[in-house]
Amino acid sequence: MSVPSLAHVIAARLIATVLLTGAPVGAAPPAFAGSPTEQLKTSVEQIVRVLEDPAMRPEARATERRAAIRKEALGVFDFGETAKRALGRHWQRLAEKDRLEFTALFTDLIERAYISKIERYSGERIAFAGESVESGLATVRTRFVTKQGTEIPVDYRMQQRGARWLVYDVSIEGVSLINNYRTQFDKIIQTSSYAELVRKLKAAEVAAPAAPRS
Repeated sequence: MSVPSLAHVIAARLIATVLLTGAPVGAAPPAFAGSPTEQLKTSVEQIVRVLEDPAMRPEARATERRAAIRKEALGVFDFGETAKRALGRHWQRLAEKDRLEFTALFTDLIERAYISKIERYSGERIAFAGESVESGLATVRTRFVTKQGTEIPVDYRMQQRGARWLVYDVSIEGVSLINNYRTQFDKIIQTSSYAELVRKLKAAEVAAPAAPRS
């Protein structure tokens, strides 16, 4: 069974929906209280309600549908932090203008990788399996249960920003989105240069993470 039909769909939704309507990187999401699980669950459930709403399914309402999803995603996802962590130690060497450029290019990369999967959700069940919290960091464990009964573990890694808990990484069956990209980026920089990484990003020559299978 191919995992992207579910795991990459919902997990990527918190990434790709931020991008669909041009949300600026670093835009401040609305603040709300609650545990990491409560905040994530609220956003995921609202996203699912939008996707399951028959009135929102027509292609003519795609812009409105994606705007509604984006509203929830903005409240729980820190895309700028994801870009920073994906570049790893190389981030510290960049000037501010280069950081902004990289973040924008990484945003485009994520959009290309996940936009085609964003609306494939078809009623699979999402189970929240607990959380661990320590020193301002949290992991919320979930299971996506397919219609065939297969459970796919998807963990959301979050960090605290005031009263908010924001997602900065998604791990699908133990495979971290950040680690996957960081490995690719580091290899390109080590074997060539940061300038070559930028060139590859601009030319769309960086591969999206391979989808795990079960």
